[in-house]
Amino acid sequence: MNEPEDTGATESEATAEGGPVFRSGFVTLFGRPNVGKSTLLNKLIGKKVSITSDKAQTTRHQIRGVRTTNTSQIVFVDTPGVGKPRTALNKKLNATAADASSGVDIVCFVVDGHSGYGRGDEFLAKNLHPASTIVVVNKCDGLDHKRIAEQLMKTSQLDASAYFPVSAQTGKGVPALLDHLVGRMPEGPHWYPQDQVTDTPEPQWVAELVREQLLRVTRDEVPHSVATRVTEWEWPRIRVEILVERDSQKGIVIGTGGSVLKEVGIRARSQLPKEVFLDLFVTVDKNWQRNLDSVERLGY
Repeated sequence: MNEPEDTGATESEATAEGGPVFRSGFVTLFGRPNVGKSTLLNKLIGKKVSITSDKAQTTRHQIRGVRTTNTSQIVFVDTPGVGKPRTALNKKLNATAADASSGVDIVCFVVDGHSGYGRGDEFLAKNLHPASTIVVVNKCDGLDHKRIAEQLMKTSQLDASAYFPVSAQTGKGVPALLDHLVGRMPEGPHWYPQDQVTDTPEPQWVAELVREQLLRVTRDEVPHSVATRVTEWEWPRIRVEILVERDSQKGIVIGTGGSVLKEVGIRARSQLPKEVFLDLFVTVDKNWQRNLDSVERLGY
């Protein structure tokens, strides 16, 4: 990603001691499912810190990505997409997203430029504070100027503090958004060490990598019915449990002769250190999404 250069502080950005001001703060990415929040987070950080797929509610936790330069640090918080609370899992994910949208410096309200600003967006926007909200119209790659202008016009009713059309996929418009966010951050400390890009625990990251590849390999067959968690961590051996809701789904995840599970393992291992031995196994936890105890046991 081409990031804007830090040019240092101006005279108006000097501390009482004469040194440059260090700016830091928290920015939440908020919006409906599948609007591209995780892809945007990765582009803003310049490194993959959140799994992505074209499935709604791929993100199930608050994922923090940290971008640090010599003069600023922004902690970005990726949130689950907010949808209808049909199950115990949906309710938990909605609560997680709502919690991440309070007590931060800026909320980036992300809207899908292709599907357009609709009733679901309007519902979510009701609880946002205009002064601390920035509208980000994402997925603008492939859209003509007229379509982009239409979406910006529709979102103008929110009376947000700023509006940015971007493509998280290509990076177009992201440097301008980043520049604006840095300028909006208050003077503050380093919240995280200089070289840290996320606070996601390693076992959670590995489990999420496995789930990401399951979503991609199985496509539409079992995406919402799958959960993953690390059950053993004896480096370099890692054992990951894959939970499904029905016996029929177990067969899909394993595949003929273990073909699907093997492919998932190969893809996940390619993003881990070479010495890692990844052991995957599948269990059935019937209707775990609707069982609050199961949802909480899985860490949601």
